[in-house]
Amino acid sequence: MRTAYSVETVRAAERALMARLPEGALMQRAAAGLAAACAELLGRVYGSRVVLLVGSGDNGGDALYAGARLARRGAGVTAVPTAPGRVHAGGLDALRRAGGTVAAADAAEGLIARADLVVDGIVGIGGKGGLRPDAERLAAAVARSRAAVVAVDLPSGVDADTGEVRGAALRADLTVTFGTYKPALLVDPARELAGVVRLVDIGLEPPPADARLESPQHADVARLLPAPAAESDKYRRGVVGIAAGSARYPGAAVLAVSGALRGGAGAVRYVGPAGDAVLARFPETLVSDAGPARAGRVQAWVTGPGAGDDAANVAEVLAADVPVLLDADGLRLADRDAVRRRDAPTLMTPHAGEAAALLGVRREEVEASRLAAVRELAAVYRATVLLKGSTTLVAGPGGGPVRMNPTGTPWLATAGSGDVLSGLAGSLLAAGLDALDAGSVAAYLHGLAGRFAAGGTAGSGAPVGAHDVASHIPRAWRDVRGGTR
Repeated sequence: MRTAYSVETVRAAERALMARLPEGALMQRAAAGLAAACAELLGRVYGSRVVLLVGSGDNGGDALYAGARLARRGAGVTAVPTAPGRVHAGGLDALRRAGGTVAAADAAEGLIARADLVVDGIVGIGGKGGLRPDAERLAAAVARSRAAVVAVDLPSGVDADTGEVRGAALRADLTVTFGTYKPALLVDPARELAGVVRLVDIGLEPPPADARLESPQHADVARLLPAPAAESDKYRRGVVGIAAGSARYPGAAVLAVSGALRGGAGAVRYVGPAGDAVLARFPETLVSDAGPARAGRVQAWVTGPGAGDDAANVAEVLAADVPVLLDADGLRLADRDAVRRRDAPTLMTPHAGEAAALLGVRREEVEASRLAAVRELAAVYRATVLLKGSTTLVAGPGGGPVRMNPTGTPWLATAGSGDVLSGLAGSLLAAGLDALDAGSVAAYLHGLAGRFAAGGTAGSGAPVGAHDVASHIPRAWRDVRGGTR
């Protein structure tokens, strides 16, 4: 599990570690890791041109000491202080002794235009509200250049705790972060600016209980996947009910069932007007037209995909004493007080537009503050919330670390993909996973299946349909079971 911590927690852990180390040792550890990452990115250090954008904080000191190491290997290193007179004195002295130089800000644009590498040490993890005008001009020059960009700890201009970008910010190809991840490196929109993230171990030991964000890996998901035992039958493995679809949107029901059949439960019951379409595609489905309350026993319900204006089925499902997943039209039709009153777990799966409607804000506000939005929704509805999007987040109603899904591909932004996810997560609920784990595991498998279907990673591949994603869930499941990442 990758974990991210708040600025306050990171600083407390740094203070505790520095109290046990010789003065300056922690910065030297960070600088050594930063220099190694820069050298690897450059490939050939000797003769390369490196520009350090140096602020007044410790990130600027890290950049200076790393620059000194590169200068000793034959790089031409120039530091550009963004706050002259407030630069880390020890780092500046080390750079000069190694043969590096210092330039005024008015020479920066020309230096950046000729650079092979720019190191962003402008703002530390405590920065808020975007770059100041002088630093914004430097960031614009970097954006125009062909230099590779390495950010120190995180890109300047982003909020470390929230991932928000409230003004101009610098975009990096590589971010070298120290000791632990910061939430901004895992959550959009800041995550998009960080490029590849490299974690350097400097001996930091923040308390695990203080984690603000978690990102599951293969091994974490593998431990949660349900598996049948020798004595299992279809009912012991769990039955998931799907109350979805309408005469106008029968495909939503078919896609939700397709996800549910591949989610670990032993059987799928379908209730709704799309029974014929579901049976034509999946004859193993148990179809009923009697309504959710009379469809037979289930261990979890999924309701909402393609439901149109059928509020009756949604209300009936919410009255059940089993876990319920609310998606799509179900989010719009559900009574908020009915959701809040439920004793059994509820998992809500909105995208940014649906989340905005539930919170009464603009979609852009949700997309700019995804971490705050998912936490607020979970608290307001007393439910577990899976917020879909470029960064899929899962938050529980009781607080604690938010889960961030690391898999996926932009090709998943296709009609019906969310219906498959809903069925998959509902099946995991029926198989016995709690709502936070069911949402996290479903998002992970769904994202991995999307990659396999598209035939590439997040930045490559080809268009896929939702049915392609569903058909690749078993492959994703086997991949998770077969190894760790």
